[in-house]
Amino acid sequence: MTAKNNAPFILVDGSSYLFRAFHGLPPLTNSKGMATGAIYGVINMLKSLIKQYNPELMAVIFDAKGKTFRDDIYPEYKANRPPMPDELREQIKPLHEIVAAMGLPLLVIEGVEADDVIGTLAKQASEAGMQTLISTGDKDMAQLVNDKVELINTMTNTLMDVPTVKEKFGVGPELIIDYLALKGDKVDNIPGVPGVGDKSATSLLNGIGGVDEIYARLDEIASLEFRGAKNFANKIRDFEQQAKLSYELATIKLDVPLDTSPADLKIKPADNNSLIEFFSDLEFKRWHQELLNAADAFSPANIETAQAENTVESTSSAASVEYETILTEQQLQNWLDKLSSAACFAVDTETTNLNYMQAELVGISFATEEHKAAYLPLRHDYPGAPEQLPFEDTLAKLKPILENEDIRKVGQHLKYDQNVLSHYNIKINGVCNDTMLASYVLNSVAGKHDMDSLAQRYLQTSTVSFEDIAGKGVKQLTFNQIDLDKAAHYAAEDADITLRLHNELNKQLSNSPSLIKVLQEIEIPLASALARVEQNGVYIDVQKMQELSNSFAIRSAEIEQQVHAEAGEIFNLSSTKQLQEILFNKLSLPVLKKTPKGAPSTSEEVLQELALDYPIPRLIMEYRGLTKLRNTYTDKLPKMVDSKTGRVHTSYHQAVAVTGRLSSTEPNLQNIPIRNEAGRSIRKAFVAPAGYKIMAADYSQIELRIMAHLSGDEGLINAFKKGLDIHKSTAAEVFDVPLEEVTADQRRSAKAINFGLIYGMSAFGLSRQLNIPRNEAQKYMDLYFERYPGVLRYMEETRASAAEKGYVETVYGRRLYLPEINARNGARRKAAERAAINAPMQGTAADIIKMAMLRVDNWLSHQNSDDIKMIMQVHDELVFEIKEQKLEEYSSEIKKLMEAENSLEIPLIVECGEGDNWEEAH
Repeated sequence: MTAKNNAPFILVDGSSYLFRAFHGLPPLTNSKGMATGAIYGVINMLKSLIKQYNPELMAVIFDAKGKTFRDDIYPEYKANRPPMPDELREQIKPLHEIVAAMGLPLLVIEGVEADDVIGTLAKQASEAGMQTLISTGDKDMAQLVNDKVELINTMTNTLMDVPTVKEKFGVGPELIIDYLALKGDKVDNIPGVPGVGDKSATSLLNGIGGVDEIYARLDEIASLEFRGAKNFANKIRDFEQQAKLSYELATIKLDVPLDTSPADLKIKPADNNSLIEFFSDLEFKRWHQELLNAADAFSPANIETAQAENTVESTSSAASVEYETILTEQQLQNWLDKLSSAACFAVDTETTNLNYMQAELVGISFATEEHKAAYLPLRHDYPGAPEQLPFEDTLAKLKPILENEDIRKVGQHLKYDQNVLSHYNIKINGVCNDTMLASYVLNSVAGKHDMDSLAQRYLQTSTVSFEDIAGKGVKQLTFNQIDLDKAAHYAAEDADITLRLHNELNKQLSNSPSLIKVLQEIEIPLASALARVEQNGVYIDVQKMQELSNSFAIRSAEIEQQVHAEAGEIFNLSSTKQLQEILFNKLSLPVLKKTPKGAPSTSEEVLQELALDYPIPRLIMEYRGLTKLRNTYTDKLPKMVDSKTGRVHTSYHQAVAVTGRLSSTEPNLQNIPIRNEAGRSIRKAFVAPAGYKIMAADYSQIELRIMAHLSGDEGLINAFKKGLDIHKSTAAEVFDVPLEEVTADQRRSAKAINFGLIYGMSAFGLSRQLNIPRNEAQKYMDLYFERYPGVLRYMEETRASAAEKGYVETVYGRRLYLPEINARNGARRKAAERAAINAPMQGTAADIIKMAMLRVDNWLSHQNSDDIKMIMQVHDELVFEIKEQKLEEYSSEIKKLMEAENSLEIPLIVECGEGDNWEEAH
């Protein structure tokens, strides 16, 4: 099928491509805030398909706007589907224009779906003796398969012919419509027959025949061999008309009137001038550059020779890359020489586990120039594995190079590699770039920052995934068990792609000195500091955790009884459906909000409001909180204690939170509640070992101080400089009373205003928080802005600047892009405006604590590690484990280091606390 004179007629389900690209790939936007990810994904899939099959005849078919004949038959058809998001809708027209500019025949036929046009053309092609390939992810298309028609799923690169259809669905293509008619389809809202599932459908179809046959021979169902067959006829007897309606809805039309035939659908030369303009506007930089370099680069006839279009097949081609497996001493020496003399090299480890504490080193890969890399296997131990170089001796030879500060290294998520190599007493020094962090600093909201996503985004290249070589699920192999030929290519590709990403990201960052500074002076050195914090870990009192679990379980049981008594019946408190029934049907509580499907919401926000007036919502909230604490902490943490260290080791992620804040997982130490007794009791189980104390150092009101600095408001700045209680001071200004006469309620209201404004709270939000009328809340806010006009000016200027630039910046130059700052949808635009106001404060606070960690980490490197360890970072707080005799001295030094940042107009204040556990110290 791949030879030019035997190429298939290709029909592309453009609508399927579009939705899969939008939902399955990282979101992309250009600098104007326009979503571009779906366009990019569809074009990439089209180019890959053309490269693979090199067709002469091809069409890309999209659904038309408006209703189809199926909506006339059944008004509820596809009613379950949510409305198309604005950011997807705006990509359709430019995508159609690009497809046409590529020279690909484009079909959009009103009144029918893309499936019907494809079915009609496939039938015509079959009758003309043409081999047809339909590219789609839609299972309904299996009904079109025959000896001349096959399906291909471009996401998995799998073909579906007649035997494959039978294997996948349990019936042949001729019964697929009947299969769908019986089972129904939730996605398209085809009703089907209630109670019919996969097994019963295939048993009925194979045992009796299609839908008409089944209803004509209902008495034969009892003799079939599937569970419940004896009574099944009675269950489905009354649904014959529904089954036949479903059959009609599921049937792809094969007779759509068309002005064109398969023979007419020839690929034409690309309109490269239009493509250059499109790719420039959409900021697809690599494709744009390729077109400028070679005028016919996008002509389908030449796509197969364009080297930049590396799919999995092309990256593994010997013609495009040179990957070596190091198995001899001579090869090793050659690479040691290369690494020693390289201006910069990429390094990547392969291990047995994603958990850095449990991972064992299996091999290391290197790349010194693009498209050339090597893999050094060390511990592949499957039966028949080739002999590998001695583990300890080989690491000893690598150690001086990896630790040499003057030899520059790059990696992807190098903190993981640093943690793993630390188990073998090796440090990675001389780190000049981390591609994950470089992508994150360049644009934190562009999508995921893992290597596979970055390769797609910046190199337009697909990589071999781990599942491709290791398998999935319980049968997945660990890296040491993988055949060396496959493992070597995968590992070498990791290093090669990392080096190529390093070069590309350097180019993209080159015009932004402030971003380079954030990357080089904050994020890259912080990774090493975080690795040390992760390795230190934290002690927990396992017995205390188990006691808490028991007490939470007892309280949960008590709550259950109370709720059942209030409700007058027993029901499952964890069942949303049963809770909805009790609250809104039986007890007739007011419905405050609905889910997207129209059911009454039982979200935390709703329960919180209902809890003010009704007992069950309050109890349910407490029950949910205790359940979450048990599942997340008290039951889980004791199982996460590392057997070697006796401590719990979290992972800190630098490239997740879009504002620059760190996040913590496995376990998440940043979400333990502090405002309720249950949450605080968990913090009591984070303990210091004998002879040590826990010390917590926390920035006081850091975001409000940053607000004062950013706004330049004299009133706020003076209040902080004088060391006044900022909430009391705000209350005195807003309510026009002397400072000493401010009441507790007035201070509480001022605090809500201060923090509310940071997060862009509206008068409506403030009124709900303070439980006051909206006009009164608006009056408070107006008074606030009268007293602090600099804050209002900052907000207005920030919104305007964000709308113009598409991003905001922290004090230190970190950027947050706001793709929806100019969105037509008012709610989304307002959300982006709130983020524009808050992000500079939250991002600056993140930068400040990161820089503080670096100063503290540098100071710690000169102290005795037995006397002090930095063990946690939680938002604006650093937590330490300090020998009792050194507590006063070290606390004083840490406070000084954390307060040393002098870029703000007003001083930073750090409050230190100490105790035998984290709760006492906070």
